[in-house]
Amino acid sequence: STILAKTSNIPSKMMLSPIVSIIALFSSLSPGSSLSVTVFGGGGFTGSRVCKLLVNKGASVTSISKSGTVPSWCQDEEWSSKVEWKKGDLLSADDASLDMLVGSPDAVVSCVGVVGTDPDVLLKGNGNANVAAFNSAKRGGKLQRAAYVSVGSEVDACKENWLPEFFKSYFEGKIVAEKAAIDAMGGDAKKVCLVKPTFIYGGTEFGLLPPRVNYEYGSGVEELLMLPPFKILADITPGLIKVALRPPVCVDSVAAACAKAAMDDSGADLPVLDGTEDINGYSGQPKSTGLTDGLEWSKVQAIKFYDWAKVEVPKAIDAVQSKVDESKK
Repeated sequence: STILAKTSNIPSKMMLSPIVSIIALFSSLSPGSSLSVTVFGGGGFTGSRVCKLLVNKGASVTSISKSGTVPSWCQDEEWSSKVEWKKGDLLSADDASLDMLVGSPDAVVSCVGVVGTDPDVLLKGNGNANVAAFNSAKRGGKLQRAAYVSVGSEVDACKENWLPEFFKSYFEGKIVAEKAAIDAMGGDAKKVCLVKPTFIYGGTEFGLLPPRVNYEYGSGVEELLMLPPFKILADITPGLIKVALRPPVCVDSVAAACAKAAMDDSGADLPVLDGTEDINGYSGQPKSTGLTDGLEWSKVQAIKFYDWAKVEVPKAIDAVQSKVDESKK
């Protein structure tokens, strides 16, 4: 009774404050409060892998792409059901419609880009589309970070003397997009991660437009071109020769870099990742072993062939010799 008498004199606000704090704590830990990330081009080669990694990191993920569908490579994977796949055209949608699609994300990743030979298409597909995307995300009012897959500076340096004239529009579009990403963050470039690969490989197929090689082949080339002699040669050669001698980067590494930047709430400056070594270093991608694996496979097959030949070749010789002997009778 003494205790009750004492507690009855405590102001109700003081008694409630610990309860309120506990409720607030549990609310902050609830699934509904997970980081909201929108991936522009989320249905594409790189974007879909960004979506996968973000889901695995616990983010609430929205993909916006022209198709709005789940990519075929991951349709049967559990994580894909946790992404909100939205259909939208960044170039044709008005601001109000686009804002309805984009909402108010905490972070955005753009993997939007096109290749081709039409300068107008290249400028709009790489530039204007990204401007619309980043502007809409900014209007959402909650944007904290952005990541954008651009193009390596050594590739950009080839536009003057090494590439056809129409390619200039491709690089102009990329520059416009980079600026839009920074503008979306109030001009603070430290809140934007620019991922700038030379050539991205991965998946299971080869392609021409955009140019692409599969994981096994690309991993072998990456490991080969990481060797010191090729690095030295690339450093001293000009233009496209230099680019061709630079190691390509795995799509998983590009995606991991984008996802890491989007989820980085440490307050640290976000980096510019220019080239394969920068991207792999930031993403934590293990060293490629495609060349080593290929050589090991060849070694195993050679041993198997030797073991087979050691048994079968003498048998074949004996069979031939028997036929020769029979023919002489």
